[in-house]
Amino acid sequence: MEVKIGVQNASRELSVETDAAPEEVLGELNTAIEKETVFTLSDAKGRTVAVPADKVAYLYFTSDSGRKVGFGIGG
Repeated sequence: MEVKIGVQNASRELSVETDAAPEEVLGELNTAIEKETVFTLSDAKGRTVAVPADKVAYLYFTSDSGRKVGFGIGG
């Protein structure tokens, strides 16, 4: 699943591919907000994104529909 993270005062959103469920990601964000800490999310390759929890504007979850290979030629 892909999670897009909107950050306050940033012109671009962060995009992270993760195996975590949406409920798990939201739980981590809620905990980080309550504790006034950094919200972290790791992707499928082990890379981690960290954002101050109070600066997260939104989370947008999209299902992974698979990536197409090639240039769209064929049937």
